[in-house]
Amino acid sequence: MSEYLERLSRALGDTRVQLVTTAVAASAVTVGVMWGTRKARRTQQTRRLKHDAEDMLSLDSNGFSLPADTRASAESLAVTKRTPVRLSPNEELLIQEQLARHYVFFGQEGMAKVRDSFVVVVGAGGVGSWAALMLLRSGVQRIRVIDFDQVTLSSLNRHAAATRANVGTPKVDALKQSFADIAPHAMVEARVALFSAEIAADLLAGEPDYVLDCIDNMDTKTDLLEFCKNHSLEVISAMGAGMKSDPSRVQIADISDTFEDPMSRAVRRRLKLRGIMGGVKVVYSTEKPGKVQLLSLAESQKDEPGDFSVLPDFRVRIVPVLGTMPAMFGVAMATHVLTELAGFPTEPLPVKGRFALYNRMQCDLGVRESRMSPEAGGPRLQMRADDCGYMLEEIWRGRSAISGSIERLTFARWRRDQPMATYNCVCMTKPEADRHEKLAGNLEDHYAAETLEYIERRLEEEKQLSKWR
Repeated sequence: MSEYLERLSRALGDTRVQLVTTAVAASAVTVGVMWGTRKARRTQQTRRLKHDAEDMLSLDSNGFSLPADTRASAESLAVTKRTPVRLSPNEELLIQEQLARHYVFFGQEGMAKVRDSFVVVVGAGGVGSWAALMLLRSGVQRIRVIDFDQVTLSSLNRHAAATRANVGTPKVDALKQSFADIAPHAMVEARVALFSAEIAADLLAGEPDYVLDCIDNMDTKTDLLEFCKNHSLEVISAMGAGMKSDPSRVQIADISDTFEDPMSRAVRRRLKLRGIMGGVKVVYSTEKPGKVQLLSLAESQKDEPGDFSVLPDFRVRIVPVLGTMPAMFGVAMATHVLTELAGFPTEPLPVKGRFALYNRMQCDLGVRESRMSPEAGGPRLQMRADDCGYMLEEIWRGRSAISGSIERLTFARWRRDQPMATYNCVCMTKPEADRHEKLAGNLEDHYAAETLEYIERRLEEEKQLSKWR
């Protein structure tokens, strides 16, 4: 009996093993079939999506078929003045309604000019992104945006279109993505490139009606403006919006008429050295600088600060920027460009209030010169009020060369044994000028070495620049 039970137990154990083996094999087959089915479905879905995407590329936003030559990818599309903008009848009706207020303002003829234009925006940061955005919203249908930089978290306080999803991607791509939602018919070329004189002809090719300079690097900005002037391209340039906070001080003027703005002054001097005296429109602020300062370098950066710049010759220290100010500069640029394109020119009002100061300083300088003996050399005074304005703003930057004060300013002949000229005339406060007139002996005996070095350097620069005036 016990032997029978033992054989039965072994038989039942073998049966369980077989059942388990059969169950495992069946499960494996089931998983394989399910996996294969899912893979086949994914492949079919992928094919359908690709087919749908190809169909979408051949349709406009209203479902109308587009010609094959308009289906080029964004990366390969080079926009020029001649790039066709093809629209279905339905899309044209939508655009007419979208731009209805502008049609009322500029009229049919003016809006036709705006929509037929081609504009290049160099720099897609806080200023350039807003300028490009408002040009697109206002009807410009051919735009090239150029910038080498990427979106950072700190860009989001001033960029017109970038979101957190765009961080780490090119700024021009962020703009193009946003533009596609606003005006899908517009031809927008996004160029990830750093402007330089060597490739200026390529970047500004295509017969642009207007170039907007929104670069913040001084040398690159000067190169762009020189290229535009030499090739008769209409250009407007943005000066410094950083460290500014007063919206009432934003102005549009010829660069030769600007004051109080350090970037305008620096660019103007660079252009003069290249033989360009004016004829460059700029957006700038007359707000006096000094309320905020550049962030200090870390201790580890002070020895070789150039090693920490993004690119050679680019600034290292961070400029404090109130995000609304670059937007105001960009919108002001776009507004001026739109009125010019539409044949609806405006006349920017020159800032008043300084000319009375120039006249007073001219009169005061004339009185001081009249007190000098004729043996001092040269004519008594052959300077106009605008010469005094030039000396105050350009050479001495609105401050006393002795103390840096901006109160009770006047001019005095620097070396009394030399003729009066812009390169022998120094800005001082009235008390400083009174003391200077009474000095005897060498100037080196009365002024600190750093003061003398600064004045002589500025006067020598003016002597060279005066050849162009």
